[in-house]
Amino acid sequence: MTLPLAGIRVVEFGHYIAAPAATQLLSDLGADVVKVEPPAGDQARGIGAYGEGIVLAYNRGKRSVVLDLKREDDRNTALELVAAADVVVQNLRAGTLARLGLGPADLRADHPGLIYVSVSGFPARGPSAHRAGLDIAGQAESGLMSVNGEQDGDPLRVGFPIADVTASYAVVQAVLAALVRRGRTGEGGVAEVSLLAAAIHLQSAMWGEWQVTGREPRRKGNGQATVAPAADLVHTADGTIVLSAYTPEHFARLCRLIDRPWMLDDPRFADNPSRVANRTALLAEITGALGMLDTEKCLGLLADHGIVAAEVRGYRDVAEAADVRAGGVMTTGIGPDGDRYVIPSLPFTLDGVAPPADRTVPRPGADTPGWS
Repeated sequence: MTLPLAGIRVVEFGHYIAAPAATQLLSDLGADVVKVEPPAGDQARGIGAYGEGIVLAYNRGKRSVVLDLKREDDRNTALELVAAADVVVQNLRAGTLARLGLGPADLRADHPGLIYVSVSGFPARGPSAHRAGLDIAGQAESGLMSVNGEQDGDPLRVGFPIADVTASYAVVQAVLAALVRRGRTGEGGVAEVSLLAAAIHLQSAMWGEWQVTGREPRRKGNGQATVAPAADLVHTADGTIVLSAYTPEHFARLCRLIDRPWMLDDPRFADNPSRVANRTALLAEITGALGMLDTEKCLGLLADHGIVAAEVRGYRDVAEAADVRAGGVMTTGIGPDGDRYVIPSLPFTLDGVAPPADRTVPRPGADTPGWS
């Protein structure tokens, strides 16, 4: 199968996640990605196990060229790379590439068809444009941490770099949109993505709820703020599930299924506001009925009656799950040391075909002698 971005060349000036994760997705779709690294390499390469994980996750199938952009000859090499490229993606500190003559205005003056995407912590035209902005800053200042955590506890970061990853998806959307437009008009373009904007956009439903209720969203732990049972934890005999059954139809179905039809006439559970106000009592009844069952039997029973429920899994169980295996959710890569490893693939297939497996993560500068 010819992948949809075959023939598209992308030059990445990236560190850590937001830019490399975006170009990884473009690479999985068939683009030829040339990763330009400084002499010390992508900064993720030097921060231990977490950084090594980032490198494995977001650099499969790329080529690595090491350039010291402060040197004129290496800047000229970078310009040659860009001259042969369709897309540039970068997440260096604001203004860094522009000072080196590699900003969007400089490059597009000679290459009007070039698509240039910059990723920053904060919007490029805002007062924080030059602030350092890693994922945690995006989580904190987008409101995300304010709605994550227990009701009476401290704000909590999401347990993975969600602002970075969301920004990477926005970059890919911008690139694909710009490629479609270029196919019609011949013109490239300049896109700007910030972690702050991406993390705020991720919460659009919460913003909509605020407009409806007039109440600013607040963290509540598990469970949704205005409906119940919804995203609530239920402990089974051997694990934990989450369960949602908050529409009148589904709640009635759940009550009959757990042999508690009287709950339908109990004023504590008569409607969603009542169930939210009495969530502890509600969950006690549900757990009392389902807590004696093992997780597999519990999920089977709920699924057979059209009630949304899911097992809370750790990574090891996720990797072994039948749906994950059958769905081709994971792929394999080859690390710089030659060892194979398992990593998530594209979150979709095209015509039933997944991107190629066993793609190698290059060592820094592996392709410098013959970058073209």
